[in-house]
Amino acid sequence: MTQEYDKHDVALLEKETVFQGFFRMVKYRLKHKLFAGGWSEEMDREVFERGHAVALLPYDPQRDQVVMVEQFRVGAYIAGCAPWQMEIVAGIIEDGETPHDVALREAEEEAGLKVHALHDVTRYLSSSGGCTECLNIVVGEVDSKNAGGIHGLAEEHEDIRVHVVPRSTAYEWVDSGKIENAASIIALQWLQLNYQKLQR
Repeated sequence: MTQEYDKHDVALLEKETVFQGFFRMVKYRLKHKLFAGGWSEEMDREVFERGHAVALLPYDPQRDQVVMVEQFRVGAYIAGCAPWQMEIVAGIIEDGETPHDVALREAEEEAGLKVHALHDVTRYLSSSGGCTECLNIVVGEVDSKNAGGIHGLAEEHEDIRVHVVPRSTAYEWVDSGKIENAASIIALQWLQLNYQKLQR
């Protein structure tokens, strides 16, 4: 569900792409209506535009297990965190694709999994102060019996190790801080509240 607002409450005055690489940085000049009335002064803001994405938590309700993926993340490395992050399956949504399309494709590419049913969890902005990325989170029902191994696409420099763990263990990783990725934390918290419904 998208929050509604009056489009006339924001005035976009200028837009300029200041960097175009793997991702894009765009400089905007704008002003907006103030809570107390009137308009703000004109302001310049650089915004990181990396597209929208979907994150999928594969869950096996028969075995009460989740499938996690571990891979190198340059952002974590530069931030001083562990560069190999424990996460859930994720991918960027390209033009013409739905979040569910991407979730199914990425489950196959990153973990070798077929998803039997998808459950929408939420959608959120990763960092609304300076990034346009919107993440859709879904939980997918899978058979984890033969999950494991190394996956990913060589042309995308992916080196992804698959882990199959009890749901309770994955939630302990959230509680202890071992999992540092926001989408993974949100998905595992949702699962902790709703797993009995999926098992039924």
